[in-house]
Amino acid sequence: MSNDSTQFTRLPETADEREDEGRATREEVLDFWDERFGVDPETFADHTFWELGAGKIWIYRGDPPSPVEIEGLGMTFLRTRQEHWKPTLEAVQRFGHHATKNVVHLTDEQARRFVAGDDQELGWEGDWGYLVVTHDLAGEPEPVGVGLFVYGELRSQVPKGRRRDLDT
Repeated sequence: MSNDSTQFTRLPETADEREDEGRATREEVLDFWDERFGVDPETFADHTFWELGAGKIWIYRGDPPSPVEIEGLGMTFLRTRQEHWKPTLEAVQRFGHHATKNVVHLTDEQARRFVAGDDQELGWEGDWGYLVVTHDLAGEPEPVGVGLFVYGELRSQVPKGRRRDLDT
């Protein structure tokens, strides 16, 4: 089945079931979250994954028939069909607390700059690439978004419409 930007199509379970070479599989999505962030694939046992458009992966808790011709199904989850897969802000805020690696915890000042959309130097010793960014809220670390760490700099990936100035 070729990609149709007007309907949600369930991701195939494995590469053997894939008809469109560019489409991610459920297995690849689970492997990505496991390998990059240490999120156990069982975390997503009750969820199905869907593609709408080229590489826009959505997650839905449940199992409706495929394809689905509606405007929204669950939440955006991951961007594929590009060199580096990118988790969405919503996915990190919902599932980031399960992450055991490639998580960076920010101080109050760093978190303020991050949610405002500012890039900042960071002494991170982990992998380059996309990170789960956390900050203490109500005394507990909570995922606040996706950061991109390259060349000693944490680049905020908070979408422009979701950025906040917390200094005022």
